Parts: sequence; C-alpha cells; structure tokens
Amino acid sequence: MADIKSGDKKIEWARNHMPVLEKVEKRFVSEKPFKGRKIGMALHVEAKTAVLVETLVAGGAEVAITGCNPLSTQDDVAAALNNKKGIKCFAKYGCSNKEYYEALDSVLDFSPDLIIDDGADLIFKIHKERPEMIETISGACEETTTGVKRLEAMHAEKALHIPVIAVNDSYTKYLFDNRYGTGQSAWDGIMRTTNLLVAGKNVVVGGYGWCGRGIAKNAAGLGASVIVTEVDPIRALEARMDGYSVMKMEDAAKIGDIFVTATGNRDILTMEHVKNMKSGAILSNAGHFNVEIDVEMFGKEADSVREVRNNICEYSIYGKKIYVLAQGRLVNLAAGDGHPAEVMDMSFANQALGVKYISENKLIPGVYKMPEETDRKIASLKLESMGIEIDTLSDKQKKYMESWDSGT
Repeated sequence: MADIKSGDKKIEWARNHMPVLEKVEKRFVSEKPFKGRKIGMALHVEAKTAVLVETLVAGGAEVAITGCNPLSTQDDVAAALNNKKGIKCFAKYGCSNKEYYEALDSVLDFSPDLIIDDGADLIFKIHKERPEMIETISGACEETTTGVKRLEAMHAEKALHIPVIAVNDSYTKYLFDNRYGTGQSAWDGIMRTTNLLVAGKNVVVGGYGWCGRGIAKNAAGLGASVIVTEVDPIRALEARMDGYSVMKMEDAAKIGDIFVTATGNRDILTMEHVKNMKSGAILSNAGHFNVEIDVEMFGKEADSVREVRNNICEYSIYGKKIYVLAQGRLVNLAAGDGHPAEVMDMSFANQALGVKYISENKLIPGVYKMPEETDRKIASLKLESMGIEIDTLSDKQKKYMESWDSGT
C-alpha cells in the first residue's frame, strides 16, 4: 500500500517552492471561483500537480484526476490526494494501456464541467467516445505542446466542439517549463537512472524546439559535445549559431553516445538508425508520447531483451547492445521527479487562472491563448517572489513609444 505520509511530505516540499500558486490559492479561498463546479484532470500525478489540485479545491471545486502517462504517477502522492476531501484520484504507476483508458473514463464518469488535460487524451476521448458530455463542458485547458498540436488539428478539421486554452503557448509556460524545466529534469532522469558521466560524450538532441533547446544547453553545461537534428531550417540554423553541430539523424547515429528525442513526432529513432549506432548507445525520450523511439520494433528484432537496471532495457541487436531508458516514455517523469517546483509554479498558475477564465467567460469552440495580462501578471508575481524589482516606463517614455512623429 502506498505511503500517504510520504506523499504528504512530497506535496509539502513542492508547495514551499511554489509561491505564485500560493498567491493564486489565497485569492481563490476568498473568491471561490469554482463553487459548485467539477474539474476533471489528466496530468502527471506527482507532488507539483497535487499542489495545483489543492489550489482548485481551495477555490471551491470538486476534482477527479488521473495520470496522463502510465509511468509518471507517484503512488504515494496519488494516495495522499485520495485521502483529501473533495478529490478523487484514479492514477497508478505502471498501469496497463487498458487501465490507463479506464482511468480516463473514471474521471469522465465524475461528470466534470471543466477539463485540465496534458496531451489531450481526455479531450479526445470526450469527442470520440462520449460526445454527449460536450454540451455540459464549459471548456478545457491543455498543458503541453503535443496536446496543443492535436487540438489545433481537430479545430482545423472542425472536429473540436469545446473551447480550449492552450496553456502551453503562454510565455510563462513554454519559455521556462519547456526550456529550463525539461532541460534540467530530462538530465536528472537520465543521470539518476544510468549513473554515468555526461562530460566528454557525444549527446544527440532530436529536435530544437524549446524543450530541445533546454536539453542541449544543459548537456553542453555538463561537458558534452552536442549534436542537434532538425527538420526546420530556421531552428537548425539557430542550433548551429548557438554553437552545436547540426546534421541528419542517420549521420548523428554513427557517433552519438546518448540520444534524447524531444520532437513531439514519431519514428525519430528507428531500426535504420540502430544499425549505425555504437554498441552501448543510450536512447531516451523527453517528448510526451512514447512514439519517438520505435521500441516495439526493437523488441521484435532483438536477439534478447532484458532489464539491466531499473528503467534501463538492454536490446542485443546486430551484434551490439543498445540501451533504452524508461521504455521510451518521457524520461524526466518516468525515471525522475519531473520539472523543478519553481518552474511548475508558473505553469500551474497558468492552469489555475486559465480554467478560471474558462469558467467565467462563455467562449465558442476553438483553441485560445491565455490573455496577455494574465501571462504578465504571473511573471510579475514570480519576480516579486524572487525579490526582484524592475523599471517602469515614465509618462514621457510611454508617449515616445506610442507616437510616430518623433524622429532623429
């Protein structure tokens, strides 16, 4: 049985490092914006998420939550949540594919009228299998890049029938969560799992979006030689100007020691790449879904497969040994504790204020950005919590910036 006290301690530690969300919670306690509302959630069930859940409950909500990845739940945190009033948690670590989707159904059986999602599985299930719920749902918030892309594709095909705020597209989310959060937590997961040195190795980063930028920057800081692979010429050029080698994955496969994928797409590392890899190469994924590394094909083609260390699977294939971390699932959560609390402080402040905005405004179906003033308010609160003051424009400066007739 999971240790509730252990979960409570983790939640307390996270809460003590999330001052922005604490300020949001104080506001919610007095305003009760979610009184009489039910919120259904599919997020990584770990300590920082628990602080968000408690913040929503403080605002008057009843909450049902499950995981958004089979390997990212921390069972002691899930048990601690289940021990609190107003919260139902259906998540568990290492659930099967069938159990994962049954848990999503359990959240929907709770009849939520607001949704917070990470990867859009909950929103997709509503549209695909439970369309009768659409009329009673005010809207949703989506946490991650992959989910936003799915929702934008649904909207383009006129298949999205609820309004969704793309929390991922807030500056105070992706500039910090994706870059600094993924950048640090991916390497935390890799290093604590392998207990190997990063310095002196060739690290191949698949994708140079904000997550890839953070992963590359941290790898370089750890002393690695960094190679970036990309399909976007602008991002590839940016990676080169940032000081990294840029090449095709088929060429990077020949020299890479550690591979980290972060594209949000499938088949980034396939059997064709494995043929060119060194024996001992380590493969990991920091994207939301487990489709970036073709683990299923590895298993079919390998002469033998065994777990050599917790969260490390060894594939004996083509006369070499290839190691895959955390079954190809997002390494920072499946093999670590996820993003630092200080980063998730801003991300989850966005979620809390985003779902409040949805509940207070009647929006037509579509994908929306967070209001800019909310984004800036979160940044200001974060600076305040860090003891940082910044300049403000004088009236004369404001007038100059808003005029067109002041020249040389």
